[in-house]
Amino acid sequence: MSTRIQLTGITKIFGTGRNKATAVDNITTAIEPGELFFLLGPSGCGKTTLLRMIAGFIEPNAGTIAFDNKEVTNTPPNKRNTGMVFQSYALWPHMTVEQNVAFGLNVRKTPATARDRTVMEALDAVQMAEYAKRKPNQLSGGQQQRIALARALVIRPAVLLLDEPLSNLDAKLRTDLRSEIRKICKSAGLTTVYVTHDQKEALSMADRIAIMRDGQIQQIGTPQDLYRNPQSQFIASFLGETNFVEAKVLGPDSVNRRSVIAVM
Repeated sequence: MSTRIQLTGITKIFGTGRNKATAVDNITTAIEPGELFFLLGPSGCGKTTLLRMIAGFIEPNAGTIAFDNKEVTNTPPNKRNTGMVFQSYALWPHMTVEQNVAFGLNVRKTPATARDRTVMEALDAVQMAEYAKRKPNQLSGGQQQRIALARALVIRPAVLLLDEPLSNLDAKLRTDLRSEIRKICKSAGLTTVYVTHDQKEALSMADRIAIMRDGQIQQIGTPQDLYRNPQSQFIASFLGETNFVEAKVLGPDSVNRRSVIAVM
């Protein structure tokens, strides 16, 4: 069963005094069960900090985080049943592919037979079963990222969290893996939160996108809604190449009740 995430008044401040900086500023939103939800924005907007608070790696200064109405704000990461995929892959170089993927199951003391079966199922899901005996340094960047994804999936997480997982890959491979990641998340019914600064990635993969700026969510919507109905100049310019026309409202048109504008 998929998990609903509720964020209420989430705030994170780093530093004190003159060095104080608000990374996430009073964010309230809900991520629906089974949704592929993107946090999109420029560098430094707070999207990774928000993701790490959902994971439990960072504690908020204010606000609450709930999974299916159960508050987890102060619950440690290993008790939240989340799977995390990092930008840097974070694979153990001395372990084989199957040992890397099995790590979370070993921590949970899963019986060997069930563990081995589940590991192979996860590797099959990312089309990497034939590489089970290899070490990470024998794999390409794209293959390593698939292993990192399998390691996150193998524990059957309630929530999958991805922190710019494709940013280290070449353009063609990024495009190829977009559809694969979406397919895996949807087939597993996972509630997925995905951080990226890549507009094309978000627009092509997401069910909904939250566009962030200066620690705040500027607008949330489907890719189509955001692209066709941006609520600000920032969102319109951030999502794509846009022509802005300066205009001045002169007054109402009494015939058709529309505003009359003058193009500057």
